[in-house]
Amino acid sequence: MSEALLEVKSLKTVIKDKKRELTVVDGIDFKIGTNEVVALVGESGCGKSMTSLSIMQLLPRTGEIASGEVRFGGRNLVGLSNREMSGVRGRRIAMIFQEPMTSLNPVLPIGKQLTEAITRHLGVSKSEAVTIAEDWLRRVGFPEPSRIRKEYPHRLSGGMRQRVMLAMAMACKPELLIADEPTTALDVTIQAQVLDLIRQLLRETDMSVLFITHDLGVVAEMATRVIVMYAGQIVETADVRTLFTDARHPYTKGLLQSTPRMQGAIGRLVPIAGSVPPAGAFPAGCRFAERCPMAKAECSERLPELREIGTGHQVRCILT
Repeated sequence: MSEALLEVKSLKTVIKDKKRELTVVDGIDFKIGTNEVVALVGESGCGKSMTSLSIMQLLPRTGEIASGEVRFGGRNLVGLSNREMSGVRGRRIAMIFQEPMTSLNPVLPIGKQLTEAITRHLGVSKSEAVTIAEDWLRRVGFPEPSRIRKEYPHRLSGGMRQRVMLAMAMACKPELLIADEPTTALDVTIQAQVLDLIRQLLRETDMSVLFITHDLGVVAEMATRVIVMYAGQIVETADVRTLFTDARHPYTKGLLQSTPRMQGAIGRLVPIAGSVPPAGAFPAGCRFAERCPMAKAECSERLPELREIGTGHQVRCILT
């Protein structure tokens, strides 16, 4: 892997209320190199989005980073003020979400939202910002950017709004793009278009991507390396080829087996029994033990460590 652009060290994120403190991200470590695409995968509730929000310092009001570091370009982002982070968000690290309507202001035209971000982060004039905005709208597939610039978000389809968000994210030429389930709410045809756009932008820039998804088909297409999360912890990490051909953690194997694949004319789906335990109800031992078809008594007694079993291949399981 190239020199780390982003390095997450022993990150622990908690959600607090009056009665208790819930750990949602529990001591995770990973790196992303320059021009690298890393996929963060797992079911809903595994801590993927909380990890991305921790990196961006955009946690909900009741959330906080309890310990650990998020180093970006050698600088620890944890503890920075909102003013200091505003120079990082959008400019050096950009993020696109699953549903762009939650990110776009419904009462402002698309162009206004684009040019405000460009002017703020690049320090250019309003006319220059309009030129940059229209150029990026054209690059993400809008043949009439001057018309789209005047539209309001509700007048665009889901796929069009996601392309606007991609243009907004890319306009300031970030070093890292965090894509949190960017295609989940789209139909398969539009999904393919958005993924093609991201691939094209990767070819044209030195940008790195943290791609958060539960879709292993997307992982196979987009990523060079994969991090598998379960119940707030990393349970396996490997390069894409190794993960798909030699997965070792029972949870990773379950995810692969539950991915629809065609056998003759019949699609066969093998689900993982049970569900992810909620934060605050994690078992003392292996957090996957209750759902694991290979579990032994000792799996419920001690929490396994994440250990290296091959070059760049780590697994959290006492059975490997």
